[in-house]
Amino acid sequence: MPHRRMTAAALTRANTTRNRAVALAAAISLAVVVAACSGITAGSDPTTDVMATMSATPTDAASPSPALTPTPIPTPTPTPAPVATFGAATAETQIERTARITGSISPKSVVASHTGYVVAQNMMYTHTVTVYDRNHQLVATIPDSVDLASLGYPEHAGTTKGAPVEAAFSPDGQTAWISNYSMYGNGFGPEGSDTCSPRSGYDNSFLYKVDMASMTVSAAAQVGAVPKYVAVTPDGRTVLVSNWCSYSLSIVDAATSRQTSEIPLRAYPRGIVVDPTSRFAYVAAMGTTSVAKVDLATQQVTWFDGIGSGPRHLVLSADGSTLYVTLNSAGLVAKVDAATGHVVQRVSTGQQPRSMAISGDGQSLFVVNYNSSTVTKLRTADMAVIQSLPTDYHPIGVTYDNGTGEIWVACYGGSIIVYRQLV
Repeated sequence: MPHRRMTAAALTRANTTRNRAVALAAAISLAVVVAACSGITAGSDPTTDVMATMSATPTDAASPSPALTPTPIPTPTPTPAPVATFGAATAETQIERTARITGSISPKSVVASHTGYVVAQNMMYTHTVTVYDRNHQLVATIPDSVDLASLGYPEHAGTTKGAPVEAAFSPDGQTAWISNYSMYGNGFGPEGSDTCSPRSGYDNSFLYKVDMASMTVSAAAQVGAVPKYVAVTPDGRTVLVSNWCSYSLSIVDAATSRQTSEIPLRAYPRGIVVDPTSRFAYVAAMGTTSVAKVDLATQQVTWFDGIGSGPRHLVLSADGSTLYVTLNSAGLVAKVDAATGHVVQRVSTGQQPRSMAISGDGQSLFVVNYNSSTVTKLRTADMAVIQSLPTDYHPIGVTYDNGTGEIWVACYGGSIIVYRQLV
């Protein structure tokens, strides 16, 4: 992280005072000059270029790291920022790289709370979630080690470690929900795999509830096998988790932190997005060409077929009318009518587009292209490519901070790149 030296320079002008005697005496003058010292203001930029050879395979063999203690929180809870507070219309603006964050990280994803924090899920054997503020400074390091017995799961006594994948915030930004690829500890078998099915027999994993005031895990919900993406409904009542190896969608009650139901889906469900009414969820089935539309009230599922090969990540327009889908295998991004499933347009952004983020004003998409090591900006109105910039090795996660208009890109090689809007 960059270190900054903040100094102040002050210079007081010389003042001269004269005093005269009143009765038949000579005048006496006294001048006093007071000067204050000045300092040097300076800043530094990170210059470390880290490894570009880390494999993107989530099951690469490595030894689990020891449990970590949370880093003390040096800053107060930030003031919440309303949605879409960035001042400039984003459709025509350019972006430029403004910061590079490194350290003991291997970020699988980054997510902005829109209240001043960004969390990075460090997958897989780093066993941490790192929290940053809007100055790009590390605020806390949260270990994934928990005592599941104390959280209501007595069959898992002792310390259990996770493997953070994705996160989603409650609407007020005070709670983060974090999925874990696998669990390591008492009562757990082999870790999960990216090649699997419900018959593979992998253990169910857990969703963590993190209190952002204390930066600690306050609860856990058992979900399916190898959970990937997480989404919170806009009303804040429900948390949704896509279970990669269970081929299912877990429905978790946010108040009780317990799974209430599990809905069967097709192969390799991943990205999730929820409409503004909190009634319908859309889920990308990455092992197909389809996206599921799930009625959360009735739990009925309909399918939008023929969207494209390898649908991975989803975002939705603010009014819920338009769905955007990254097609990892096809190397395209699709614009889809959310009511009918009709594909309006497809556009190429780079090789293996993974995740994307939509600007607060809905005018722009930011797509990270894994094998191209680029981030692409699209104009949502016509899906035109506005700009494409290099990232570090294997960009895999991206988030947009509505309060600042900054775009944070997680790179699997061990860095986070931050871009700002030029206005």
